[in-house]
Amino acid sequence: MIEHAGPVKKLLHGVRHHASNALIGGLILMLTGFTPEHLVVSVMERFHISGEHLRALTLGLDPRVLLVLFGVAIIVGDQLLRRSAVAPASAVPTQDTPIAGTHFTSPSLQDRPSIAVLPFQNLSGDPEQEYFADGMVEEIITALSRIHWLFVIARNSCFTYKGRAVDVKQVGRELGVRYVLEGSVRKGGDKIRITGQLVDAGTGTHIWADRVEGGIEDVFRLQDQVTTSVVSAIAPKLEQVEIDRATRKPTENLDAYDYYLRGMANVYQGKKETIDEALRLFRKAVAIDPAFGAAYGMAAYCYVWRKANGWVVDRSCEVAEATALARKAAECGRDDAIALAEAGFALAFVAGELDEGVALIDRAIAVNRNLAAAWRFSGYTRVFIGDLETAIAHLQQAMLLSPLDPLIFIVHNGLALAHFFSGRYQEAAAAAEKAGPNYITGVLMAAVSYKLAGHETEAQRALARLRELDPGVRAANFSELWPLRRAEDCARFAEGMRQIGLPA
Repeated sequence: MIEHAGPVKKLLHGVRHHASNALIGGLILMLTGFTPEHLVVSVMERFHISGEHLRALTLGLDPRVLLVLFGVAIIVGDQLLRRSAVAPASAVPTQDTPIAGTHFTSPSLQDRPSIAVLPFQNLSGDPEQEYFADGMVEEIITALSRIHWLFVIARNSCFTYKGRAVDVKQVGRELGVRYVLEGSVRKGGDKIRITGQLVDAGTGTHIWADRVEGGIEDVFRLQDQVTTSVVSAIAPKLEQVEIDRATRKPTENLDAYDYYLRGMANVYQGKKETIDEALRLFRKAVAIDPAFGAAYGMAAYCYVWRKANGWVVDRSCEVAEATALARKAAECGRDDAIALAEAGFALAFVAGELDEGVALIDRAIAVNRNLAAAWRFSGYTRVFIGDLETAIAHLQQAMLLSPLDPLIFIVHNGLALAHFFSGRYQEAAAAAEKAGPNYITGVLMAAVSYKLAGHETEAQRALARLRELDPGVRAANFSELWPLRRAEDCARFAEGMRQIGLPA
């Protein structure tokens, strides 16, 4: 019997993890007139068991006897799963806990942020909205699952709470998650209102809440809108909460993910010393976890900041280092949108590897279409290769996904570049102004755009601000900043700097 151990494990694993599906499937087969032999064949196909293995496992039993035994196994397995779903915290298994008899262990809190999306309440009194609400929750779970750093509880576990009054803290304990997303759907006339709220399961504190309204005639568009709204809102919110959590930890008690979060906190400050510190922290993270794709990607992104702000000391050395980190990020983070996006932009902007950079960023968007940073990077790289209308569309998508992003000024500057190289100088100047008076590249774009648009007063004002930010500013500081593929774009940018009077 040793040679049949593999199929035995497959059968037991299938009964344990697919009990509900198998039971339903078996009933359907019997109700539609299938004989026991047909059911046995379907079970063999479902769990990839050959006829030889089945005969060895069943000792040649009659199929009708086998059907009875299999049915009993399914019912027992189904009951065990139901008990585990509603049991107290001390009796709920973790994802990786093996079942030994009926003794389960409590789930431990994940070492990365974790979330459960509970079934949304139907407050409309219309049973048809149950399907709409359930489908929307499934879409949100699927979308959140694409965020590599976020541990998301599967749909089946979340839906065990459907129709029950729940305590969020208890749900957090039972499922071993830090955060719970709950919501409701209410229909009134020809309108639907959907509300959602994100709660810290440990404290019961509300982190985020929002509502979306729309017409009943377009429920699927509304479902997509809610999913995008929820995911694009809570992903950066959770990241910020996690950063705050990590920075409150004692420094001697850090692991790879905490180093990563501390690095992110430093990146958002955007100063030379904080970018240097972020790079050091990301290196610590990958020293602990050499397969941490996002940490490699963010380390490569630190070199983007260094180049963009003129902090490069040894250009060839930094290009080589950024390239190595970016390629490592792409290798380790094949299904991690953050790793792919950061790696792609570092390759494009720092190393000038435009085609490879665009390809990696496109992969990032395919993995997670709700990642605003990936759309921002895509917009910039499209500017670099001269695909300017696509660049504008992608930058606008980044703004739509994250309208309160602390790096929104970079998006406005990207729009200024796209309009400038399209010859729309007035639009370019307006976008550059939105980048703010302290972002030196945005101020430069405002100056050259106003100049080429014929607005001399505004151009001189922007130039004066540029010299306040950098009294020694020269055209050479910016001439190789953007890795532009088209010669006409390089010439247009150089002409703009010449006309505003920047010394070479």
